[in-house]
Formats: sequence, structure tokens, C-alpha cells
Amino acid sequence: MTSKDGTVTFAVDAERTVSGILDAPRGARALYVLAHGAGAGMRHPFLATFAALLDERGIACFRYQFPYMEKGGGRPDTPKVAEATVAAAVAEAQRLKPKLPVFAGGKSFGGRMTSQAAANGLIPDVRGLAFLGFPLHPPGAPSDARAAHLASVSVPMLFLQGTKDEFAQLDLLQPVVKKLGRKARLHLIEAANHSFRVPAKTGRKEADVMAELADTLAAWIDGILAK
Repeated sequence: MTSKDGTVTFAVDAERTVSGILDAPRGARALYVLAHGAGAGMRHPFLATFAALLDERGIACFRYQFPYMEKGGGRPDTPKVAEATVAAAVAEAQRLKPKLPVFAGGKSFGGRMTSQAAANGLIPDVRGLAFLGFPLHPPGAPSDARAAHLASVSVPMLFLQGTKDEFAQLDLLQPVVKKLGRKARLHLIEAANHSFRVPAKTGRKEADVMAELADTLAAWIDGILAK
């Protein structure tokens, strides 16, 4: 169901309904299903800006809420519920734009839940996964245990990561990506933290970083579509 403001409502299961927003340029060549991070919903300025930049590059974007955020925030959903939401969002995106090849991913928590859904076979039609700051571990607690399921993901993966990301030490993340082989690519944003903010001394503006993220994702999608 679509509301007057363009928001789409769809069911996760018999008990839960969530909303989404589709940004689709005319002549789009692909669709990216974008999940939000743990602390902010689909309308967060970062996600809204990213969706707009993808729109400019001919990539449609479907943003959506997890059930806990639909209720106003608080403790994130269990992995089972979150993964079911990812699957429902991908299905809704395919319903809205049935002719477009679908890619999926998300910011931090949303990206990890998407990769877990893929590893568990819940989104078989997705062509690739792209992560905006994969949360390899909590800040101050370095570990690569959260990456164990990535070996079960069969589609290409793109990791967009800041070199100063407190949720993913490079000495842990780089070996993870290397072990995944040719199906994974790591693109680093120099000096960026988990929110992709960079120090003023770098001379780069937020718009520069956002454009690099969108350009990299669009080029990666085009590379997959060309094969």
C-alpha cells in the first residue's frame, strides 16, 4: 500500500508491518535495497542523501524500516526478525520494480543483517551486496567473529569503509575481505570514521565523501551488470 506522501507499507510477517521509500529515476538500470543502521531510521539525512545521489547516477533506491524503528526506536530486532525484514523489503522492491536487477545492503547494522539474510538463503535473487560501513565488531572490542557467515554468501560483495572506522579495524577487516577472494572488494575512504565523516584538515567536504561512495557503488553495480 502506498500513502499520499509516497511511503510504501508492506508486511514482514503476520504480526509486523513496516514502511519504505522508493527513489526511482526514469530509466534506472538497477535497484539498491538500503537498510538503515541501528540508531537511525530510513529518513536519516545520510540515507536520504545517498539515495538522492544514486538517483542522479541512474540507480533506484528502496529504503525501509526495521520493525523496532517503525515503532519509534529502542532495542534492535532479533536477527531472525531483522533478516525476515530484509527478505520482505527485497520482495517489495522487486514488486515495485520487477524489471530491474536488485542489489541490497545497508548502513552498519542494516548491512550486517542483509549479509546474514543472504547467507541464510533468504534473498536468492539479489545480484550483489554493498555495505556502508560493515560493523565487524563493537568499538573497543576487536574481533572478526561477525564475519564468519560471509563465507556462505555466494554473490559479489562491496565493502565501503572508512580507514578510521571504529567498528572495523583494518588489520582485521582486510584479511576478512582477502579470504573471501574475488567475490569481495574493499573500497577505503581515507580518514573517514564509521559515519563517513572526515577531519577538516583533509580538505574534503561531506559532499565529496558522499559522491565517492555513490560513484563507487554505481561503478561496482555496472561492472556486475556488464558480465
